[in-house]
Amino acid sequence: MSVASSEPWSVSLLSPPSSVVMDGEPAMGRYAGCIDTIDWRALRGPWQRSALWTRLHHKRWQYVGVGHAHWFIGVAIVDVGWCMSSFVYVFDRRSQKVVLDWTQDGLPGWSGRVMDQPVMGGAARFKGLGAALSIVTEGDVIAVRVKTRRLQLRCDLSWHQAPPFLLAVGPVDQGLVHATQKSPGLPVAGEFELDGERHALHGALGSLDSSNGLLARDTAWRWACAHDRRLGFNLQEGYFGNQENVLWLDGALIPLGAAKFDFDPQRPLSPWRVQTDDGLLDLHFRPEGARQADRNLVVAASYYIQPVGTFHGTVRARPGGAAVSVDGLLGVTEDHRSRW
Repeated sequence: MSVASSEPWSVSLLSPPSSVVMDGEPAMGRYAGCIDTIDWRALRGPWQRSALWTRLHHKRWQYVGVGHAHWFIGVAIVDVGWCMSSFVYVFDRRSQKVVLDWTQDGLPGWSGRVMDQPVMGGAARFKGLGAALSIVTEGDVIAVRVKTRRLQLRCDLSWHQAPPFLLAVGPVDQGLVHATQKSPGLPVAGEFELDGERHALHGALGSLDSSNGLLARDTAWRWACAHDRRLGFNLQEGYFGNQENVLWLDGALIPLGAAKFDFDPQRPLSPWRVQTDDGLLDLHFRPEGARQADRNLVVAASYYIQPVGTFHGTVRARPGGAAVSVDGLLGVTEDHRSRW
């Protein structure tokens, strides 16, 4: 089912299949639009795993990033099968500092749940000690609500008349499979209160990452995402190959080739360069600051850094096509390694 729109958006990808599994196998490919649910239970043959294995390796998450002239806010709710985790951070672009960095873990079912509906009818909820987070789609609005001791956030991302979402379905390491829905830039209405001070989010844009897969215990990736009202992109280098690499430009959803991330892992706040091997995207990234975590809980570990900053360079709609200038496009990069 494609995203509803009254605009004649140009789309170079097929509409999603009825299911992520067809005849026992993953319906591999990149598609333009939203699928009702991501359900792996019909996998057969080499793709099939035991119920216990699936329980321990089935990973679901919803992440929303909200970019504003003065702020960047990231909210995530993650179900890794045997535990849940959530975080929210607020980055002040004027001081170039993370002014709130909150995270908490819990138990699936008890602390919350991430549903298999990635967008339409989708819901991710977490409730913990003194905190409640939710990312819930209600009609054509993605409602994000956060309440912690220091932060209260209420914002709505509207996908009414939005360009198509990306659906990517494909293989990952060790014969496993993954699917993700990524949104274009969506207008945001809302506000947040931090330490008793209220801030409006006028003019903000947000994006959704809704992912669901059967993943290996050790998983690593690099990621970049940025949007304005005309263009945006999503790039990943790592466990999912180039499956989710796309460009949104003037309403068109354009598949991109493999991404290459050039940066210094020891100095992640120095400039990055991000390119695709088809020549359609060539950008430099200038970090302003970053949210990061390095956690080792013996049975699980996570190294994560997500710099916030701006992209500069060019994108193209087709090989040999006219270069479209990118200058000061707000977004994030990420370097992430998990043992989960």
